[in-house]
Amino acid sequence: MYSSETRGAGARLRVLARLALALALLLPAACTDLQPYRGRPGRTGARLAIPLALRLAIAPPTQALLTDEAAKQLADALATALQAEEVPATATDRPMPLDWHVDIVAESGPRGVVAKFRLLDADGKEQGVVAGQPMPPQLWSNPGPGAFGPMAAQAARSLSTLLLQVDAARKQMDPVALAGGPARVRFARVTGAPGDGNTALATRMREFLSRYGYVMQEVSDGATFGLEGRVTLVPLPSGQQRVEIVWRVSRRDGEELGQVVQMNEVPGGSLNRPWGDVAYVVAEEASGGIRQVLVNATTAEPATTAVPPAMPPGLAPLPPGATGPNGAPPALPAGLPGRGSNPLVAPPAR
Repeated sequence: MYSSETRGAGARLRVLARLALALALLLPAACTDLQPYRGRPGRTGARLAIPLALRLAIAPPTQALLTDEAAKQLADALATALQAEEVPATATDRPMPLDWHVDIVAESGPRGVVAKFRLLDADGKEQGVVAGQPMPPQLWSNPGPGAFGPMAAQAARSLSTLLLQVDAARKQMDPVALAGGPARVRFARVTGAPGDGNTALATRMREFLSRYGYVMQEVSDGATFGLEGRVTLVPLPSGQQRVEIVWRVSRRDGEELGQVVQMNEVPGGSLNRPWGDVAYVVAEEASGGIRQVLVNATTAEPATTAVPPAMPPGLAPLPPGATGPNGAPPALPAGLPGRGSNPLVAPPAR
């Protein structure tokens, strides 16, 4: 059961979901053998889900801290890796008019050089960003044959997933929303879970929110909203544990838009293992509340028409360059906008 509490414009949604965690933990061991196949439709499924008419053009990057030869090597490596994922792609600096694009930039950081891959549609609108694995600066600047292969393969898998999410978003969103592109959410992380809970919860949450039409990405570039999860375990008497999972939704300016909170009690230590169906149930239940927070944040408020301030009777607008008797600018009656202001915009309400 869900309960919500709204407080003014900064609505906070708290969802208390009693999940069947204990029941899921008691599933027969044989059922866990199927977990690795959940959410993995295989290459044929991925290929059929991507629009067949779409092709990605990858130009050798000019802002990736690489020589011209190395930049071409990186573009070729990424195109090859995308083709291995059965995504039509080509390395070229002369794309066709309907090609989508992958724009590559790189920056040096404490863990090495990190490449970022921006997915752009044929009109140049950004659809999402994925980050590559860090590479040592020496290997990045002097790449040998195949040096970019592992990083390109990882980036290609992420780009393939992003393409599927964008396609699902475009099919589910209405034409008005499509005009501004699908909403992109940076899913920062899940922390605090024992076992493989952090990874399992993040994977499942990405799946469910993607079905709602949101584009999930790992980096902040181009993201409208942020999402993170936190798991807290509190010991209880009789060997039980209280599990509290908090999902926080925020926007770019740091404003927290809402929270979805899930609580349950389980036997102590029962989550120190692969989460399997537990992660599926948790994400399925919480994704609906998160979607509601995002919908509330993106619903436009009724537009108000600004009314220009009224002029006193008999006073006409001043012509440009008008001056008073002594050459000074004529005084304006109190309450009227001064020079440089826009008389068609009403002053803010106090």
